[in-house]
Amino acid sequence: MKLDRKEILKALETITIAGEGKNMVESGAVANVITFGDEVVVDLVLHTPAMHIKKRAEDDIKKTIHELVSPEAKIKVNIKVETPEKNEIKGRAIPGIKNIIAVASGKGGVGKSTVTANLAVTLAKMGFAVGVLDADIYGPSMPIMFDVENEKPISITVDGKSKMKPVESYEIKILSIGFFTAPSQAVIWRGPMAAKALNQMIFDADWGELDFMLIDLPPGTGDIHLSIMQSLPITGAVVVSTPQAVALADAKKGVSMFMQDNINVPVLGIIENMAYFTPEELPDNKYYIFGQEGAKNLAEDLNVPFLGEVPIVQSIREAGDYGRPAALQTASVIETVFEEITRNVVQETVNRNESLPATEAIKITTMAGCSAVKKN
Repeated sequence: MKLDRKEILKALETITIAGEGKNMVESGAVANVITFGDEVVVDLVLHTPAMHIKKRAEDDIKKTIHELVSPEAKIKVNIKVETPEKNEIKGRAIPGIKNIIAVASGKGGVGKSTVTANLAVTLAKMGFAVGVLDADIYGPSMPIMFDVENEKPISITVDGKSKMKPVESYEIKILSIGFFTAPSQAVIWRGPMAAKALNQMIFDADWGELDFMLIDLPPGTGDIHLSIMQSLPITGAVVVSTPQAVALADAKKGVSMFMQDNINVPVLGIIENMAYFTPEELPDNKYYIFGQEGAKNLAEDLNVPFLGEVPIVQSIREAGDYGRPAALQTASVIETVFEEITRNVVQETVNRNESLPATEAIKITTMAGCSAVKKN
């Protein structure tokens, strides 16, 4: 006895899979039918992983072929489950904001916030409209670095809705959790509370038209990072590291977080902070206190751009403490350093926008952690 493939397909047209209006041949669920004498193999593709639907489909196929084609047929059904991708925008874009750059570090103490503040003022000096979102919930430092510790965002009405007006300093629009807590008060929040506060600062604020929003992320790779990437379509990430091996190991994890297939945020590059020390009285001398070109070598190893190096200069620390970012010092070494780094950031942003589609935020499919994050 030889089975006829056309007869089998005609028989399968009488079966409808639960939840689908069309028969399994018309709907495309039957991927292939192969016959070998009295044997038949049916490859089936379902769009639901439910066990009872899979079992029902297999039973219906066997029963129908036995009844309508041949009771002697030996039938094998291969079922593959493909969950259809949802064509949804993950993360709401903020109207008027062209580029959202996340500034991250694998560990604390590498000067990420200092770099963020100086990138911001340098971008503003170049003529860009810039905002800074201080997402370092547990250690907000932007109010100090921009000398606005005692400021509070005011409420304004925009299109009939109440919005927060960001605090402005040196032409930078700033929002930070530090504006809403006392300087001596520890922020003891669980992840969902912190995420809710960040969402309010993002979406309930009148940011206006911005060329760049810089997001100063907390150190490490954790809940706040996922909340931000879940909320916003991040244009790209900049990772800050110091040259020593301990910092580089954590920076590598930071880069890895963004580059995972299930997160997929483009990494614009790595900045090496505290690259070397130059005494004021010996301007031509460089002392590589933490090691030499560690972050540069890491960038090469990871095949991401190296954006530049920032030396250890006392004025950078002093400027941050006094609330006037060091890159505002005209005709200074630091101004030149940050101009070069910022130009590289802008260029990598342009390259990224020309070569890649807009980034989507991520969707958390389970609470099992980062490994369970699925890119739509």
